[in-house]
Amino acid sequence: MTTPMTAPAKTTAATEMPLVLKIAGVNKRFGGLQALSDVSVNIRQGQIYGLIGPNGAGKTTFFNVITGLYQPDSGSFELAGIPYSPSAPHEVAKAGIARTFQNIRLFNEMTALENVMVGRHVRTHQGVFGAVFHHKAARIEEAGIRARAMELLDFVGIARFAQRTARHLSYGDQRRLEIARALATEPKLLALDEPAAGMNATEKLGLRELLVKIKTEGKTILLIEHDVKLVMGLCDRMTVLDYGKPIAEGIPADVQKNPAVIEAYLGGSH
Repeated sequence: MTTPMTAPAKTTAATEMPLVLKIAGVNKRFGGLQALSDVSVNIRQGQIYGLIGPNGAGKTTFFNVITGLYQPDSGSFELAGIPYSPSAPHEVAKAGIARTFQNIRLFNEMTALENVMVGRHVRTHQGVFGAVFHHKAARIEEAGIRARAMELLDFVGIARFAQRTARHLSYGDQRRLEIARALATEPKLLALDEPAAGMNATEKLGLRELLVKIKTEGKTILLIEHDVKLVMGLCDRMTVLDYGKPIAEGIPADVQKNPAVIEAYLGGSH
């Protein structure tokens, strides 16, 4: 039986939900290329927030900045009302942002269960000494980690493959495994970088159902995705980037009618 993650907070309107991620004035330059120019986003608890734009718009660069892979030139960063410094990926994960990548990054020779257990390392308390000498506290913690990993595999729909090595999973199930591993860090924000890339129509439908399920459990998602139809049908709000600059922000129905967005995707003649 699937075990719920965290019950969503109750409110009368989405705008009353607390801010999970508040990013303001982010700039990033690579030599002569201004990759990000004054990018700001406000993401509230329980939202699926989309970040879209043409190829080269700066979406992944923004992800890499907020998760500590790139150091910003400027900008302010708050997670659940607390300032954080995106100085290193492991510190950002510990603060409460978990991410996946465009290209699947799993431990291919480890089982699905072991991959998810690895994701719990930022929430463990027993050190190397306790693990090596199998102290009681370490054994209890490991059992808890294993149980939680199995719950998450069940939650994403691949519990039956718990003992299968990651490289022997189907492409779609590898994507699900990545999401389970990210959820194992107990994130305040789940950042997904093109999770539908390479999926067929059936796998995309399953992914959509999984993301809705995650949202229903009160989790907050930041989503980069090239499948505009998928994004428009999933997201509560979104920001559109073009050449590193935000050109639109709002609900999908308004964004898709925005002339600047239409021009960025299709060209001025359309």
